Amino acid sequence: MSVRPRRSMLYMPGSNPRALDKARSLPADSLILDLEDSVSPDAKQQAREQVVAALEEGGYGHREIIVRINVMDGEWVADDLAAIANSKARPDGILVPKVSTALEVEQAVATADMAGCDTGIDIWIMAETPQCILNIGELASAHPRLKGIVLGTSDLAKDTRVRHTPDRMGFIAALNLCVYAARANGLDVIDGVQLDLDDEAALEASCIQGRDLGFDGKSLIHPKQLAAANKAFAPSDAEIATARELIAGFEQAEAQGKGVVVVNGRLVEALHVEEAQRCLALADAIASLEA
Repeated sequence: MSVRPRRSMLYMPGSNPRALDKARSLPADSLILDLEDSVSPDAKQQAREQVVAALEEGGYGHREIIVRINVMDGEWVADDLAAIANSKARPDGILVPKVSTALEVEQAVATADMAGCDTGIDIWIMAETPQCILNIGELASAHPRLKGIVLGTSDLAKDTRVRHTPDRMGFIAALNLCVYAARANGLDVIDGVQLDLDDEAALEASCIQGRDLGFDGKSLIHPKQLAAANKAFAPSDAEIATARELIAGFEQAEAQGKGVVVVNGRLVEALHVEEAQRCLALADAIASLEA
C-alpha cells in the first residue's frame, strides 16, 4: 500500500522570494506557492516570475509543490498557466480557487491543457464557496485528473457569515461533506487554515478535530504551525503498536481457520485490518521523509 503524507500543506506567497527560499528547508509535506489571495494585484507578475524561478531552481526535496493560480474568470489566470506551461520544471499540482460546479472543474482542466501545461500535473480545487459545498459530490467526480480538495474556510466564512469559533460548529456540515466527497472519489482532502497565529492550543485542537473528521492534513499560513499539524496527522506510537498487534492477530487467526478474530478483547474484521495496514504505510512513509 502506497501512501503520500500530506499532514501539512503550507501556503507560501509567490511575491516573497525569501519565503520561497525558506520553504526548501521547512518540514512541510506539501507547499502551496500562491499566486492568488496572498499576492496584491500590482505584484502578480513579479510573483509569477518568482514562482517559476523557484520551480526551475528546485531544491525542495520530498516536498510536494502545488501552485495556486488566480480565479479562472479573472484577468491573471491566462498568464499564470502560460508561465507554468513554459517553465523548465513543472509543479506537482495546480490548485484552482473559487470553483463552484463540475463544469468549472472541467473547464479549468481544459484551459490548463490548452495553455500547454503538462498533463501529468495533478489538479486540486479549493472548496470555498457555498455553491461548491452544495455541489461537492459532483465536483469531486468531475475529472480523473483531480487529486484533492483544499478547504477555504476563510472565504466560506465571508460568504456564509459563519463565525470562526473554537469548536467550528458552523463549518461542520461543510467539512463533513468535503471529506465524504473526497473518500467517495479516492481524493485527498485538506482542512482549512487556523488564523490565530498566537493561539497554539487552538491550533492543536483544530488539527486534532480535523484528523478526527477524516482529513488527511491541514493547510497552514505560517511555518510555526507545521509541528502541530505534522504531529496530529501522523499515527502515534500507540496507534502503530495497536495496528501491528491487530494485523498479527488477524493473520494468526486466519491461519488457524478461525472465522471470528478477537485481538485484545476487540472484534476484528478485514476492514479493520485494511485501516491498520494504511496506518503502518503512512507511518513508514513519514519515517522515510524524515530520515
